[in-house]
Parts: sequence; structure tokens; C-alpha cells
Amino acid sequence: MSQLHILKHPLIDHKLTIIRNKETKTKEFRETVSEIAALLTYEITRNLSLKEKEIETPVSKTLGFELKDEVVIVPILRAGLGMVDGIHNLIPSAKIGHIGLYRDEETLEAKEYYAKFPLEIENSIVLLIDPMLATGNSTIKAIEILKEKKAKEIIFVGLVGSPEGVEKLQKAYPETKIYLAALDEKLNENGYIVPGLGDAGDRLFGTK
Repeated sequence: MSQLHILKHPLIDHKLTIIRNKETKTKEFRETVSEIAALLTYEITRNLSLKEKEIETPVSKTLGFELKDEVVIVPILRAGLGMVDGIHNLIPSAKIGHIGLYRDEETLEAKEYYAKFPLEIENSIVLLIDPMLATGNSTIKAIEILKEKKAKEIIFVGLVGSPEGVEKLQKAYPETKIYLAALDEKLNENGYIVPGLGDAGDRLFGTK
């Protein structure tokens, strides 16, 4: 069974067009990225386990449900920050960790410069988020870090991916579920996704 899920929905496609457009300004780009993340969350969480909880309505006692497992949202800095609020608004009980990575200019490998997680991560479902799954190097490094922390389950959530990045991630961690809003054509010679949406971090924060 494939662990790759491309989530098709009219609203997602509509909003993807907005963030792909080079004319979209920082404010609208940032807001739309958050909105797409929220839409993805409905599908990502579809199979989360529940446990019964007895409550009392204004009329009578009844059995309801709550999430069985803790959820931890972990953005890869800095672009992943743009997706946090959209997901957290729907899962407000989720804790948030952070992973900071940079690319070694000589080896081109992803290197850790920051990692901080809530204590609950060992018993939690981790949503690892980054708008772009390009080469896959950063995502693979982030999963390696999370596994060292004994994360219970890791789900990658992105907006746009490349076939090369998806293939590399699946080879490295075939058990990891991958959720994307779109799988694009390819990587170009500079490692950018085509057609993609440019540098997500720069477009989110108005930097160059």
C-alpha cells in the first residue's frame, strides 16, 4: 500500500493557484498557506484513534470521544512555520516542536542547528511539516532526528513535492506517510520544484 497521498479538493486547487502565482504578495501568500494547511488537516487526521469519554450535556450524561494519542506539530524552520497555525487551529491541544536545518555547502547534506521538542513526543503522533518536499534531504534528516527522540509515528505534511524528493524519502523511510497538496513535474538544476511556487520561506516572510 502506497504511503503517498495527494489530496485533491477544489478549494485546495484554488488556493494552490494563488500561492503559485508570482504576483501574490506576502500577506496573501502567508494567509493562503495557512488555509491550505488547515484543509489538509481534515484528511491527515481522518484515521487518528479515539477513546471514549463520558461527559454531561445540559440535558443528560452521554459518551463522547477524544483523541487517543497526543499530537505534536514539528515545522522544519523556517518555511514550515507558515503551516503551523492552520493545523494548530484545528488541533489546539497539539504541542509544537521545532527543527532547524541548514545545508552544508561542501557536502550539500542537511545539518541540524536547532531541535527542541515537548516531552510527550515519545508517545505522540508527529506531524512533520514543510511546504516543499524538493530534494528530500531536509525531510530525511528531520525524520532521523525525530526517530532518535523515539517519536511514536511520523507523518510528513507538505504543500508541493517533487517526484525525486518523494522517491528518496520513500526509500529512506518507507513507513512514513506523505501528504501533499500537489506532486509537481520535476526538480530543476538548482534544486527548485517545477512549476513549484518559488522559495516558500522568502515568500512567507518577505525576504530575498
